[in-house]
Amino acid sequence: MHVLVVHNRYASARPSGENKVVDQETALLRAAGHRVEVFERRSDDIAARSLPGKAAVPLLVPWNPAVRAELAARLRTERPDVVHVHNVFPLLSPAVLAACADAGVPAVATLHNYTQVCPPGTLQRDGRPCTECVGAAPLPAVRHGCYRGSRLATVPLAVSLAVNRRRWWSGVERFFCISAAQRDVLVRAGMPAERLAVKHNFVPEPEVRRVGAGEHLLYLGRLAEAKGVRLLMAAWDELAADGGVGVPLVIAGTGPLEAAVSAWAAGRDDVRHVGLYDTAECQQALARAVAVVAPSTWLEAFGLVVVEAMAAGVPAVAAGHGAFVELVEDGVTGLLHRPGEAASLVSCLRRIVADAAGNREMGRAARRRYEQGFSPAVGLERLVEGYRTAIAERSALARGGDTRARSGDGDSR
Repeated sequence: MHVLVVHNRYASARPSGENKVVDQETALLRAAGHRVEVFERRSDDIAARSLPGKAAVPLLVPWNPAVRAELAARLRTERPDVVHVHNVFPLLSPAVLAACADAGVPAVATLHNYTQVCPPGTLQRDGRPCTECVGAAPLPAVRHGCYRGSRLATVPLAVSLAVNRRRWWSGVERFFCISAAQRDVLVRAGMPAERLAVKHNFVPEPEVRRVGAGEHLLYLGRLAEAKGVRLLMAAWDELAADGGVGVPLVIAGTGPLEAAVSAWAAGRDDVRHVGLYDTAECQQALARAVAVVAPSTWLEAFGLVVVEAMAAGVPAVAAGHGAFVELVEDGVTGLLHRPGEAASLVSCLRRIVADAAGNREMGRAARRRYEQGFSPAVGLERLVEGYRTAIAERSALARGGDTRARSGDGDSR
């Protein structure tokens, strides 16, 4: 199969689960003998632009005509079987879908977050769940400055969502939702249920797995409000005031709260803030963990670190909402705490450390769950199945006359 992957890479200064998924899927397909090419832009390149070029970037978010022309020409020349779209913000834009239509190539799209119904893609505002823009005009997001706390920065995302909503719905043969929880939200928002398929992200087989009891609790991820970092700090302070749990907390990652985390951890024996780990360091830290902690306050669309822990035979303590509910079987492969409640998180952390025998069994069950649902073999099967379905649907529409792109979504650009 010939696949063209379309992706706007996030800035390299911050860890990106989406970049990781794109790279892993590309390598997986190539290893299986498929031909995979990449059409990409890099957010890192914005810094090298001239001042007028930087000022023009927000104007490209809703629509980049140069990308449409370039991609359409490439598609006509290379004739891939399918285009797989990932992130298009900020330099690609939904113009990539028009390019696919121009060249008559079917498109699939992985929905890594909630940008189809929420401009910043988080379904959260001020640390609390928010659905004001779901199924409606995204004016509340602009009013509240939901993207980076800025009304001005939110405008291009809100405009793109409003003007391209129907283009996404008509221009993609198959959407890959990365969890059933995410799919449920999008169906309720009015997205076409028949084209929303659940395809969990896979995780490569780790080079090292846990063999003992573990030596620390591990938070591995972005240091941001939505990830529950402040909740974790509050819970850990409560544990420390009561004598601790006998193992330290290791916090690996960078993000907006890095300074606060560093200051909080400074001078403590029970907390280590280690900064950003590379892939090998992440795997080693996971293999030495009693459990990973994922206390997100927003509705995670997936939760890659939980599955990475499963692969290493390590249970998780995660917030009991969003995708975590389907990834973690409470009491079997890990523990779920009540979202946003420090006392519940404290209880789960105590339990996961104190019950050594139960922890080992949870680790074994987590590994079995990984093998059954998140291994490379399973990931490849579901990926190729989605491609074949999209190709078949496009062929059937071509034979019967595809009217979707003309039903209220005419291309006047």
